[in-house]
Amino acid sequence: MSDVSAIIIHIGKFSLQIQQSILVWLGICVFFAFFFYFAGKKIEAQDPSKSSKGIVYICEEMYNLVLYVIKDNLRETTKKYIPLFGTLIVMMIVSNLIGLIGLQNPTSNVSFNATLAVTMWLMIQGNGIKKGGLLARMKELTEPMFLLTPLNVIGELALPISLTMRLFGNILAGYIISMLVYTLIKMLIPVGLLGLLVTPFLHMYFDIFSGVIQTYIFFTLSSFFLGQQVAIQED
Repeated sequence: MSDVSAIIIHIGKFSLQIQQSILVWLGICVFFAFFFYFAGKKIEAQDPSKSSKGIVYICEEMYNLVLYVIKDNLRETTKKYIPLFGTLIVMMIVSNLIGLIGLQNPTSNVSFNATLAVTMWLMIQGNGIKKGGLLARMKELTEPMFLLTPLNVIGELALPISLTMRLFGNILAGYIISMLVYTLIKMLIPVGLLGLLVTPFLHMYFDIFSGVIQTYIFFTLSSFFLGQQVAIQED
């Protein structure tokens, strides 16, 4: 699959091109659909008096990871949003790390990142409107003074753009640099064999460290802005 850049589906005169990154994401969705289904069965059958192990233990660690990312921002509403954030956080981490096995990271596709960012933004704005109504939400944009309204509007619109480009830029840069290094190694063999000593460190940073950090930043910011809306709502 790593040699397939895209699949083109022809329906009459209409052609639909599906990028490898999207195919990888669909594969991840299918994998986690089965994973969470069987994990749910295991959790239901788990004896509370015994220590967790296997898939149950993995799910508990996932749960703790999600709490670490969003709990301080969402506070008393954390439980309500754990299913959404938990699913997306785990799947994004896998998406960012999947380059380790030679597949294209879904998060290196700007359209994919924009979809996630806009979804988070719409949820934030939806809760803001739900909190006090559309007029109250619009009034918030005029505070602390009406002259700052354009800046407040720009600030709101900048959030999905910022989330999208930050994630896209870092993941794509790591993917491109790794591919360039491998191309250089092929061109310089046998001298390029020395480059094999460098590539593990590149993957440690771009695929592992950077991938995990970008996931943390994306959902920390998303939960922070969401928390500003839902925390007041709950009060």
